[in-house]
Amino acid sequence: MATNNDSLYNPRATVPNALDIFARWDKESHEARATCPAYLDVPYGTHAMEKLDIFRPQGPSRALLMFIHGGYWRALDKKDFSFVAPAFTKAGVTVAVPNYALCPAVTVEEIVRQVLQASAWLYRNASNFGAHPDRIYIAGHSAGGHLAAIMMAALWPQFASDLPKKIFQAGFSISGLYDLRPLTRAGFVNVDLRLTERAAARVSPALMPPATDAPLCTAVGSAEPRGFHDQNAILNKAWNKVISGDYPSPGDNHFTIMDKFSTSGTTLNRAALRMMGVL
Repeated sequence: MATNNDSLYNPRATVPNALDIFARWDKESHEARATCPAYLDVPYGTHAMEKLDIFRPQGPSRALLMFIHGGYWRALDKKDFSFVAPAFTKAGVTVAVPNYALCPAVTVEEIVRQVLQASAWLYRNASNFGAHPDRIYIAGHSAGGHLAAIMMAALWPQFASDLPKKIFQAGFSISGLYDLRPLTRAGFVNVDLRLTERAAARVSPALMPPATDAPLCTAVGSAEPRGFHDQNAILNKAWNKVISGDYPSPGDNHFTIMDKFSTSGTTLNRAALRMMGVL
């Protein structure tokens, strides 16, 4: 298997203290689950991994944000990203963090189907936990950024007849992957993804039109591997009619950019709150 794209797409190889960052995220996530009112492990489907955590806001819900975690579709868990919630719940935003099954046990296409199901569940059930089905937004990081973008290309009435054309009113994709075909030549990850060129094309949002006029923000850290900058440019060009902001995040690597997104008062966090109309 050719591996000539490994250096372009392997962020852990460029961040020596990545494990320290993950340990801090774990600590902050434990604190978030201990201090934020939440419904944990709510099923959205029948698979053991088809569960989500819902963090309730302070006061009435002004918006609902579904945040999709990364991990190259093969690692990490929703509980590793509970730390995202507090900066948003303090601003009146309900935060839902779904889990999904991981490669190689399932395919990327199956993960897309699971996130479609989670999105539909949130739309149908938002009012049951105090949120509004017409005020749902989406964000994701890395592989989660890919999944957030592909949700905005989804033809919802074809997925289920009770769904509207637009579930998500806007989105924010951080360090996302949008044309997955180069990953077929990145052996370090495709050993688990097992993508062919054809399979990669089927799940590449950059090769699909956005389904609605819902705006999308993108961000990539200046210290991220070149492949993530390439991917960001690909989507900004392909979806230029709906891109409402592109944030370079100076000095940030593939992981510290998430600290910026989840910290009150930063450029990325304020951009996300503006996207949802709560700032």
